[in-house]
Amino acid sequence: MRATFVRVVGCVLSVLLLFRFVDAEEKEPEKLSAAQQTAVDDITRRADDLKAVNQSIWNYAEVGLQENQSSQLLIEKLKQDGFTVKSGVADMPTAFVASYGSGKPVIGILAEYDALPGLSQKTVPFREAQTEGGAGHACGHSGLGTAALGAALAAKEAIDKHQLKGTVRLYGTPAEETGLGKVYMLLDGQFKDLDICLHWHPSNNTNVHLGSSKALVSVKFTFTGLPAHASVSPESGVSALDAVELMNTGVNFMREHVKEDARMHYVIIDGGGQPNVVPAQATVWYYVRANTH
Repeated sequence: MRATFVRVVGCVLSVLLLFRFVDAEEKEPEKLSAAQQTAVDDITRRADDLKAVNQSIWNYAEVGLQENQSSQLLIEKLKQDGFTVKSGVADMPTAFVASYGSGKPVIGILAEYDALPGLSQKTVPFREAQTEGGAGHACGHSGLGTAALGAALAAKEAIDKHQLKGTVRLYGTPAEETGLGKVYMLLDGQFKDLDICLHWHPSNNTNVHLGSSKALVSVKFTFTGLPAHASVSPESGVSALDAVELMNTGVNFMREHVKEDARMHYVIIDGGGQPNVVPAQATVWYYVRANTH
């Protein structure tokens, strides 16, 4: 029974993501079990509603830790189907954990729903902002969260109809783009009793990616100098921006001497106010990634 439940959840995610690896010319598709077919049928029945959820989260386009409408929409849908929902977990207002069923195995499904700043986009195949300067779902997290919701609801339907033992748990994980949400939920012990955790991501192709993503450290470096008028008395100033630029130059020279799997990328988020003032403060934001932490 445990293995059956695992297959149901895996099947639901596969259907949602169109993960069909059967070449029809080579062999017949594998026949679904009764429980799997129930889950597939449930997805079909909910298709219009799931599309509407996707569109709503796309339109909300809320950045990390501010996904108030997006998280509430997912929570409402889960509660309507009988899930028990804990909101504001790990002291994050837009994080939640929704559970259905009982006992082992406990199967987690990760949902993301945060947008990226400055990437507002209409649902058209060319660049056109929905809101000028607004946030947008350039990474498709509107669909990511929606498909996770659909998988959880369909698994619940299979649990009920076929009396499967086990627990399906949907994790609402905010702020994926800044690497925060899942980390604080992990530190809060939200994943400790899981048997398996499933995740997916929109892409331009349909396949299964096995493996792990890179460990990530997000860090901001702020340099402090002395302000001065850049024309009248530049010699009196100490440029914090120069320090940022020197650091970035050093990092770029260091790239040759780090492991091939390492990634270092940055953006200057504070470079001073205007050119005729020597910047007294400057900040650079780094992401450092590698296969091992």
